[in-house]
Amino acid sequence: MVRIERGIFQMGSNNHYPEEAPVHPVAVDSFFIDETPVTNRQFQAFVDATGYITFAELAPDLAEYPGALPEMLQAGSLVFRPPVRVLSLQDWGQWWSFCFGANWRHPLGPDSSTDGQEDHPVVHIAHCDAEAYAKWAGKSLPTEAEWEFAARGGLEGVEFAWGDEFTLGGHHMANTWQGEFPHQNLTLDGYERTSPVGSFPPNGYGLYDMIGNVWEWTGDFYRPKHDAPTQKACCIPENPRGGPERESYDPCQPEIRVPRKVLKGGSHLCAANYCQRYRPAARYAQPIDTSTNHVGFRCVVRVQ
Repeated sequence: MVRIERGIFQMGSNNHYPEEAPVHPVAVDSFFIDETPVTNRQFQAFVDATGYITFAELAPDLAEYPGALPEMLQAGSLVFRPPVRVLSLQDWGQWWSFCFGANWRHPLGPDSSTDGQEDHPVVHIAHCDAEAYAKWAGKSLPTEAEWEFAARGGLEGVEFAWGDEFTLGGHHMANTWQGEFPHQNLTLDGYERTSPVGSFPPNGYGLYDMIGNVWEWTGDFYRPKHDAPTQKACCIPENPRGGPERESYDPCQPEIRVPRKVLKGGSHLCAANYCQRYRPAARYAQPIDTSTNHVGFRCVVRVQ
């Protein structure tokens, strides 16, 4: 882990997506943060020690999803598959599909494995899985502010974790998507999907993969914008159902409401033409019961 000293920074951005605004000062106490996202190797050690079964490996309970189609009540997770033809970039169902048998052991479906990918970030992790690992390791999930403070690497007012230029001297600084998402992946950075942690240069604090590779869970419930002019990020907020903005629901089944937490950092699927969220200020609302093959996590330990 890397120690991050306490400080005050300007959180958010006024230049991109509305949920990142407004820029506001935040004070953060000292903490340690994992140098890299949690890897398949590390998660395997956790499972071996505890026998833990992830959310994606369990069939959904009909009582928790009233009205769900019976044939969909099987264990699985969301998997990205490039479409042959794109009708609209507003319809993510063209490239995301719920795959039975997909989980952290089988990231692309039941016939896939993580053999040879022990040092890649673990994926198909729901929020409860990240919390369980963190508790076992004697750690916690970072707050959104802790995560963003660490990701900035000591830089203020710049777009990326390394400065304002997306590439430096023609070199890619993170694992993101090059080409026209979601059908054309030029892999100019050398990777079609996830990459081994540490494959790209660290930020100013010596942290790897804070941008790209996989989205990372935080402990904070999502709000549609930064609504406090100043705040102190020292603890994770309570009250899991504090308002409709913290919940996700299907308009066809409004009785099913799911709390959302903040994801940070973007992933290998973030592209200039679709999702410019490969920046420290970027944030995304993820239902806590949703896992995919581009979401992972890292942990923190707060200094007492």
